Amino acid sequence: MAPSRKSDVSLLFSLPVIVAALGYFVDIYDLLLFGIVRVPSLKSLGLTDAEVSNVGVMIFNWQMAGLLLGGILWGVLGDKKGRLSVLFGSIITYSLANVACGFIPQVTFMSQTDYYALMRFIAGVGLAGELGAGITLVSEVLPKELRAIGTSLVAGVGLFGAVVAYFTVEIFNDWSIAYFVGGGLGFGLLLLRVGVSESGMFKEVAGQQQVIKGDFLSFFTNRDRFLRYMKCIGIGLPTWFVIGILATFSNEIGQALGIVGGIKPGLSIMWCYVGLASGDLASGFVSQWMASRRKAVAFFMVFSLLVSTVCLFGQIQNAATFYALAVASGFGIGYWAMFVTIGAEQFGTNLRATAATTVPNMVRGTVILMTMLFKDLKPSLGVLVSAAAVGFICYAIGFYSTYTISETHGKDLDFLEK
Repeated sequence: MAPSRKSDVSLLFSLPVIVAALGYFVDIYDLLLFGIVRVPSLKSLGLTDAEVSNVGVMIFNWQMAGLLLGGILWGVLGDKKGRLSVLFGSIITYSLANVACGFIPQVTFMSQTDYYALMRFIAGVGLAGELGAGITLVSEVLPKELRAIGTSLVAGVGLFGAVVAYFTVEIFNDWSIAYFVGGGLGFGLLLLRVGVSESGMFKEVAGQQQVIKGDFLSFFTNRDRFLRYMKCIGIGLPTWFVIGILATFSNEIGQALGIVGGIKPGLSIMWCYVGLASGDLASGFVSQWMASRRKAVAFFMVFSLLVSTVCLFGQIQNAATFYALAVASGFGIGYWAMFVTIGAEQFGTNLRATAATTVPNMVRGTVILMTMLFKDLKPSLGVLVSAAAVGFICYAIGFYSTYTISETHGKDLDFLEK
């Protein structure tokens, strides 16, 4: 059901929603930039093709580790100090780290690749806070009838940051300038955030001294809460299989398929995010129409599984078809915003930011395991079967989690975790 009243439209385009969307735009720009410039940046530092593959995975994993750690840090701070404190602190952290990445060619005091990994780790820590805090804030300021559409707008607009990142690299033809641009966008966004107000639900809970807020360990001390938390993570696994394996290592997949001219990972990532942005915009309306978060997620997940199978075993003959499938696979994982919203809706106000921030970053962190498994299986199974094996695990967990988690469509969020 689409918003029809003027008040609904004004709420969907209110300052918190706009700023959250632009914040996620910058977040995605910076998050995906390394994947886009991975090959050219490492080659410019003098690495061989074999070194580019190995060192690239190492740096990528350090960035994912930063996201994992940062998700916990910012999630706890979001429930203890407020949603806005995270939105300010995280963007300062990753903006400084991205500017520092632009100076990598001039680094002489340590190994350039080690410095690169360190800066991507710090950037990962900063990037971890953006989406969860933004989705939490938007979920709490919008009425329950508009939550799905509002969070989809945030993600749909934000995900086009990957497209801008790709074309920034192409226009300037210099990966270091692309990092400077990302840092500049981040600092510019800080000015917009000055006028955003804190969530009313958080303000109410903040004054209750007896309520324990942002206790990350509490996800593991109660069976029901633990299962909810793990299922939230499970739902998101297929999304980063598509991004972290199919798109990021699309050059290796293209070579295994025998595609003439090869496949550019940066271009695959860009087209994947074009589809992902479109899917995220659609998923909110699909959820409203179906009156169910679970049914909407299952619909997109099935579509994603079918497209991923075609990508690996459909005997693709040319690059154009592969890139078209990248768009389709991105659309299939367009339930990303819905998945984060489910994470926010599953838990009370005193743990909501911790859940909404850590859940997507736990999923991003699992990419480390995915890439390690993919790398270990390749010598014996080959690129295509290895990717399929990783995908099978991710989709199996994803479908189980979606089927067994409780429905949150229309749920009142004004409650606490005891």
